[in-house]
Amino acid sequence: MISVKLGGAVAVAALLLVSACGATPREPQRAAEPPPPQTSEAAPAQPQGDVSTSDNVKLVTTAPRTAPLNGDMAWNSDLAFQGDYAYVGNFGGFSIYDISDPAKPQVVSQVACESQQNDISIYGDLVILSIDEARSDETCQSKPAGGQDSSAWEGLRIFDVSDKKNPKYISSVRTSCGSHTHTMVPGKNPDTLYVYVSSPGPEPDSASCAPPHEMIQVVEVPVKDPKSAKVVASPDIFPQGQASGDFAAGCHDITAFPEKNLAAAACFGDGVLLDISDPLEPKVLQQIRDTENFQIWHSATFNNDATKVVFGDELGGGSMPTCDSKTPATKGANAIYDIVNNRLERRAYFKIPREQTPAENCVAHNGSLIPVKGKDIMVQAWYQGGVSIWDFTDSDAPKEIGFFERGPSTAGSPIAGSWSAYYYNGYIYSSDILEGLDVIEIDDPLTNPAKQVKMPDFNVQTQKIY
Repeated sequence: MISVKLGGAVAVAALLLVSACGATPREPQRAAEPPPPQTSEAAPAQPQGDVSTSDNVKLVTTAPRTAPLNGDMAWNSDLAFQGDYAYVGNFGGFSIYDISDPAKPQVVSQVACESQQNDISIYGDLVILSIDEARSDETCQSKPAGGQDSSAWEGLRIFDVSDKKNPKYISSVRTSCGSHTHTMVPGKNPDTLYVYVSSPGPEPDSASCAPPHEMIQVVEVPVKDPKSAKVVASPDIFPQGQASGDFAAGCHDITAFPEKNLAAAACFGDGVLLDISDPLEPKVLQQIRDTENFQIWHSATFNNDATKVVFGDELGGGSMPTCDSKTPATKGANAIYDIVNNRLERRAYFKIPREQTPAENCVAHNGSLIPVKGKDIMVQAWYQGGVSIWDFTDSDAPKEIGFFERGPSTAGSPIAGSWSAYYYNGYIYSSDILEGLDVIEIDDPLTNPAKQVKMPDFNVQTQKIY
């Protein structure tokens, strides 16, 4: 979420996103291969109480937000997973849920630690949060501070969750312009974790986010001594300079694929393909722009063999109704790129085919692969456009195969709907900004093989081969 600091107050200007990433690298275990599935199309909507779905999708349950993380601005944000636990970021802090029974998620603990936007990731016993708001200090007792305050703090907070019932705040790292999202890149030594910090900037007359800001930042976290975490590099990944974006410079989001030594950076006006063989010195393979259709390069997802990248455009910053008849299907959408000889070649665009009302903020947002071998399938959040399951195996002809959505929110908030929707061990988990944690199931011949894939952990911005 982009915020504008005005005289010590924070005015919400737009919503952007994505967070996160991996725990100690381990291969998911796959059971015996089922027969090849048949392709399928999204079927007509089926009402389920206050929601509608395609006939292959159902809402299993919703775990509503609860105090202290259920206030007007205590919005749910990103998700991470480890074992039988889901970690849910929130503008008021974060929650840990026991999802050993996906039909009955149980709150294990909640941490009140207010700030924008608390995108979350889990690595071993460490939770890392992104703070993209000038605060009076780094603690959970801090207050919003004006950007003109040179002593203001923003960046990363680190927690110890070895006791999931009693998380403990242990350290922080100040970063330039804060941290909108972050991406974990495990070092060759598992005791060293690198974190790529994506942050928008600069801000006029700001002491904490001064120009120029065409960079990312790399934080080194010694896992056994996280209190000594620090910024160790600030690589410039824009050999052409950065496009003039509508919101900011810098990057919104980076997705790393360490097993392939690749990363894809979504940087407002630019998409960048990176070689991360040396995590401290990422090398630019290609920098691309789409000035006709993309406004905010928001996020990126590789397919499983890293021969494709899906970039998403968050037209309007997340607060606008861009899934309407007035907005072209190529805007506020996804663009599918094939990777050919380390070069990105655009093939097609995908946008949900269901028109939303003028009262519903809707645009491409956070999603992940559904692990079906030999297929390229994603589940993705679209704010009040709901959750879409779509197939881009044919890069030139992507299609929706399932969906879940609610009607227009009546809460009076300018922002509502699904912030993130990810597939984890047989279920789709959607972090609904106001409603809570949705658990959704798809039953379809095309996606059912994914139920055989069991992941020990999942942080969407650090992809692993399944």
